[in-house]
Amino acid sequence: MAKRFKHHHPYPPYIPDGATKLIVGTLPPPRFSQGLLKEGDVDFCYGSVDGQLWKILAGVFDIELEVNDIEKAKIQRERLLIQHKIGICDMVEYCYREKIDASDLGIQDPVFRPIISILQEHKSVDTLLFTGGNSKNGPEYFFRKHLKEYPEIALKSIQEQVPRIYEFKLDNRTIQTVSLTAPSGSANRAIGSMQAYKEIKDKNPQFTTIDFRIMQYKPYFL
Repeated sequence: MAKRFKHHHPYPPYIPDGATKLIVGTLPPPRFSQGLLKEGDVDFCYGSVDGQLWKILAGVFDIELEVNDIEKAKIQRERLLIQHKIGICDMVEYCYREKIDASDLGIQDPVFRPIISILQEHKSVDTLLFTGGNSKNGPEYFFRKHLKEYPEIALKSIQEQVPRIYEFKLDNRTIQTVSLTAPSGSANRAIGSMQAYKEIKDKNPQFTTIDFRIMQYKPYFL
């Protein structure tokens, strides 16, 4: 049996004081853990040049984000999170892979971050924003597995259409979860099949999958 690659999350949770929302994904591509960043990568959460989260947030907040000066880009992203009281806390502390790639499906034997304990520590947080749904090895999927350690916590469905919304009680406070369409290129096909996207695209051929995500994300980030 080939030796598996141990994939560590390279960044600790980034949770500014007073944060009310947490972006929750899985973990960055392995190259971030290996220190092998590509040109255009930003050494920060969701910093992959191939990723789309920061492009989407730039549209949500109607700003231009630095992409050329990597150090300035990191500082700008941190300031944006602080200003809007948004934290980032991915689900996976480390996992194993047989193939060194960024596929969520390739994640094996994940060790989760203690999200519930983190929420108990950061009492201002009232919303978890999953960058993906309940498909295998997605952030919502992993969160549900993590909740099995807490049988007293139950997710209650609030909205079943995408983005799916749930809520749960924790220490006499209500926390909402929102499962957004993933900010990855691989999710573009799923968006293309959505009736809401098709209807807008028919009326406006210039409308893109990034535009659709901006429209979807905006109510939950603003």
